[in-house]
Amino acid sequence: MPELPEVETTCRGIAPHIEGRSVQCVIVRQPKLRWPVPDTLSDLLSGQTIQKVTRRAKYILIKTSNGTVLIHLGMSGSLRIMTADQEPKKHDHIDFILNENVVLRFNDQRRFGAVLWTNEPIAEHTLLKELGPEPLLEEFTGQLLYTVSRNKKVPVKTFIMDSHVVVGVGNIYANEALFMAGVLPLQPAGTLILEQYEKLVECIKVILHHAITQGGTTLRDFVNEDGKPGYFKQQLKVYGRKGLPCVNCQSLLIEVRLANRSTVFCQTCQGDFKPQRLW
Repeated sequence: MPELPEVETTCRGIAPHIEGRSVQCVIVRQPKLRWPVPDTLSDLLSGQTIQKVTRRAKYILIKTSNGTVLIHLGMSGSLRIMTADQEPKKHDHIDFILNENVVLRFNDQRRFGAVLWTNEPIAEHTLLKELGPEPLLEEFTGQLLYTVSRNKKVPVKTFIMDSHVVVGVGNIYANEALFMAGVLPLQPAGTLILEQYEKLVECIKVILHHAITQGGTTLRDFVNEDGKPGYFKQQLKVYGRKGLPCVNCQSLLIEVRLANRSTVFCQTCQGDFKPQRLW
């Protein structure tokens, strides 16, 4: 599944090609995605100018003067910039036909993605209004995590992957940030002290910034907008490295399942959790 850095990379990739362009029409070949594509999408967008491409969590927001298109890439979705003469392939479900022969094409093999429309304030949309802060903004702090985490018994990895707490810290980046911060993923969220959360927030920001710079993670179903894979996966320290030596201490990395997600850590660098250490 494309994670926040992949979605951010996609936004940055398509924005220069579509911002300021007018929509001529929208061709919907397959309306049955995670939620039905609005029947009136072409009517709503035709003649509209794309003002801005932004992101909220994993939603790509394409703003026009009379509303916003919300796009979620789901498990396997992608957006590509095409020319109008390029024939659609099997899973190319939606084309946004723009002026000057430019097409924004939505492809989604598994059809878990979404293309929706709203003319209401975007922050009040039902899919967005309950989301936590963006991890790369100043409002996301160690103090915030510390305050929200009090009395929470869930593992800290599960806690930071909760989109109501903070958006966009997916499984890969949660593993990597916890390793960088020296925090055991299994440790109950409510037992971390403020200094640990301050370090963890710093590491989350570093990991995500680095992943965005590198173009996201090379996942099976994701390539960025120019067709080349991302490169961050080559630099992962723990994710996908079960049984291999820790890059810091050479201890063998351990893998467990948390909330049905692969969780890899170094018991030496991230510590054996003993509650009395933090009470």
